[in-house]
Formats: sequence, structure tokens, C-alpha cells
Amino acid sequence: MPEQLANLIGVGLEWLVAILGGLLVAFWVGLIVWTWRDIRTRSSDIFAALLAALLVALFNVIGVLLYLLLRPKHTLAEQYDRALEEEALLREIEKAPSCHHCGRPVETDWRYCPYCETELRQPCPQCGALLAPEWKRCPHCGAFPNQTPITEPEPEFVAPPPPPTEIIPAEAVDERPAPETSGV
Repeated sequence: MPEQLANLIGVGLEWLVAILGGLLVAFWVGLIVWTWRDIRTRSSDIFAALLAALLVALFNVIGVLLYLLLRPKHTLAEQYDRALEEEALLREIEKAPSCHHCGRPVETDWRYCPYCETELRQPCPQCGALLAPEWKRCPHCGAFPNQTPITEPEPEFVAPPPPPTEIIPAEAVDERPAPETSGV
């Protein structure tokens, strides 16, 4: 019986070593696959991916630690997102109005640059809205800023009619006293 017990313990240990060995091999292969996938998200260079996978394949856990120290900090997707954000910020900065004389940022409703005192906008001759110098037409009223304002012609001054004169009947004219003459 002791031989059977020793044989049973030996078989159990063989199984335990086989299972642990299989788990270690699976862990090792998993580290290689994880490294391959991770480096492919961080670099498009196939040589760098092969080198990282080989590093982990040869040195196992120490290779993974070395890879973690040497790998690129950001993924390609993060780099792309950052590039898009930078481009969007640059476009926003380009869209922001600036003084055409000194280049400093100004507000859209300012008529003069507060830094160099250059006239940024001119009022529309028709409605008074501020217009950019390059605009050919006022977007508010449709007037052309380079022309003189279109105004209604003022009516000519018409003198009021004279007050009506009294019509004196002919009989009343004869009854008027004659002017006195002096006897010189």
C-alpha cells in the first residue's frame, strides 16, 4: 500500500507540475500577445513591434518590465486625438478677430483697436451698424458703405399761401371818404 500511496502522490505531483507548467506557458504566451497588441496600438513600426515581442519572449516578466519602461507613452489614437485638438485650437485662434494693424486680439463689436487706435470697423452710412472694412455691402440694411447714404429727398419749401384778401363790394368802395388834400 505504501507503494500505491507513493505512486498516487507522484502522479498527483506530476499533474500539479503539468498544470502549473501549462499555466506558466499560457502566462508567458499571454504576455507576448499582450505586448504585441500594446506596441501595435502605440507604434506603426513593425520592427519595434517585433523587437518588443522578442524582448518579452526571451526575458518573460523581466522583458515585460523592460518593455513597460521603453514603450511609447501615448497610443496612436491618443496622438491622433491630440493632433485634432491642436488643429481645432489653431483654427479657433485663426478665426478669432485680430487688429489688421498690430495683430492683437480684438472683439467683433469694437470700432477701434484699444492698443494701436486703428479704426477696425466703420459705421454703415444708412443704418449705423459697424461694418468690417472688407465688406462690400451692409448685411443689415443692404447699403453700400463706399457710397453716399441714400436719403429721402427733402420736400422743397413751399411758402404758405397769402391770407385771403377781403373782397370789398363795389358800393362800399364809392362810400369811402376821399382823401383830404391840403391847400398849398
